[in-house]
Amino acid sequence: MTAFTIQDIPDQAGKTAVVTGATGGLGYETACMLAGAGASVILAGRNAEKGADALRRIRALHPRADIAFENVDLGNLASIAAFGARMNEQFAKLDLLVNNAGVMTPPTRKITSDGFELQFGTNHLGHFALTGHVLPLLAAAGHSRVVTISSFMAHMGRMDFDNLQSERSYRPNQAYGTTKLENLLFAHELQRRGDAAGWGITSVNAHPGFARTDLIANGPGEMKGLAAIGTSLLQQLVSQDATAGAMPTMKAATGLDVRPLDYFGPDGFLEMSGSPKLARLPRRAKDDAVAKRLWDVSERLTGVHYAAEAVPA
Repeated sequence: MTAFTIQDIPDQAGKTAVVTGATGGLGYETACMLAGAGASVILAGRNAEKGADALRRIRALHPRADIAFENVDLGNLASIAAFGARMNEQFAKLDLLVNNAGVMTPPTRKITSDGFELQFGTNHLGHFALTGHVLPLLAAAGHSRVVTISSFMAHMGRMDFDNLQSERSYRPNQAYGTTKLENLLFAHELQRRGDAAGWGITSVNAHPGFARTDLIANGPGEMKGLAAIGTSLLQQLVSQDATAGAMPTMKAATGLDVRPLDYFGPDGFLEMSGSPKLARLPRRAKDDAVAKRLWDVSERLTGVHYAAEAVPA
């Protein structure tokens, strides 16, 4: 596979895209590149002030950009439902959904406004619910794409349905890795169900490697001791900036040769930096039975049932 660069992004004119977590970091870079390629982009986030700043910065780079900010809190099911209702009212179709927003390794167990463990509730359930609410628009597009952002930490993930929300024990890195595994399982089951129902969706995953964003600062915060030393060394040796970190997402979102369930990550050492390539999928992400069970649990917890939500055109 040849290197995929910004110059390789196909023309996106006429396409409508939603990017979650688009006010900073990888989401901002993704939204900016999509807008630069001609897409109409909805920057979805929970901070209106950051949203206004992101719009200003993108317009400074791309004066003709067709962009807007929409408020949504991925840790709040009511906010997600309201966002979905606005999208269905304002748009006839949605060509691309990038499930990017995330919470990373808070040091102590926290919960969302709906009572879910914060990482599980935001990283997995939030995007599960959001995708379900905009599914009619994705189906109406005919050939839409859903890109769900995972992490190389998905290899650490372990599905334990008896401790799904870390009720019995909470280990920040383990919990985060499990939500990133859940992102892959969600994409797997979304494709299977979409194929069976004829939704016309291509479900794809990507991970950014070790990208220098504010995700770590907004999660564990200031690190100390060996963790701080190790993270600093990795950042110096194998990390990449947010623009480079967003390139696997852009390949997944716009690449002309992308296939259902492709998984893109950097091609460098341990997939931490470099140009986009097909990444190594964790073995646990290929389990059909676990993917189906997670989907059923997610429908029950969120109250979002895809069979009722989807109305393919």
